[in-house]
Amino acid sequence: MRSVDAAPEEPDQARGPLVPASDGSTRGRILDVAMRRFARSGFGASVRSIAADAGVSPALVIHHFGSKEKLHLACDEYVLAWIRDVKRDSIGRAAGGNLLQVLSAADQYAPLVGYVLRSLQAGGAVGREFTEHMIADAEVYTAEAVRDGVVRPSRDEAARVRYLVYSALGAMLLSVTLDPPQDAEDVTAAMRRFMDELYLPMLELFTDGFLTTRRMLEDYLLYVPDPPGGAQAATDGTPHDHEEEP
Repeated sequence: MRSVDAAPEEPDQARGPLVPASDGSTRGRILDVAMRRFARSGFGASVRSIAADAGVSPALVIHHFGSKEKLHLACDEYVLAWIRDVKRDSIGRAAGGNLLQVLSAADQYAPLVGYVLRSLQAGGAVGREFTEHMIADAEVYTAEAVRDGVVRPSRDEAARVRYLVYSALGAMLLSVTLDPPQDAEDVTAAMRRFMDELYLPMLELFTDGFLTTRRMLEDYLLYVPDPPGGAQAATDGTPHDHEEEP
């Protein structure tokens, strides 16, 4: 498997207007190298290390971007544009709830995945927007699954979707943080290992459930108001929880 420095297999223009190879400029090359360095080493990476990767002087990096903080912001914009283009290019799979799988399955996206993970750890703009992209996608495909009878309805669909996305990203981030790949540059290996190890328990929980009774839910619903969308049965024909059973 290639490292994060592997060249993309897709045409450069597919990666969006901020991809340096599209203009061949020194600024663009520094931007691409900085994004990859931040993905590998975190946002504590020095301007000197980025300059060395790009084959330029630290002074030239500052000349083009003004400061390391501004370079970081430019990398955020670069990666967000890349994510949007990945979604457009892979719309069938990404909109089907598989954006993370699409990214982790292709080596050319390893720098993007690494940068997103770093941003999630740091609480940066890329992490927030990536999460909102996943939530927006999940709302669409979950609603379709409910209509098709594949997924049970929820009393609060938006809250359920947000919880599921947070759970998935949180588990992924914790796995990669506590058990990083032997090769620090091989982000996709860690992602694939995470999916291989946790898909079975995830599917088991989704399919078979966890609790054997409804008592905890019914007790909880006694003390909370209905969600904005109103109470809705989320079971296969059982009474609403606010109604008394005979």
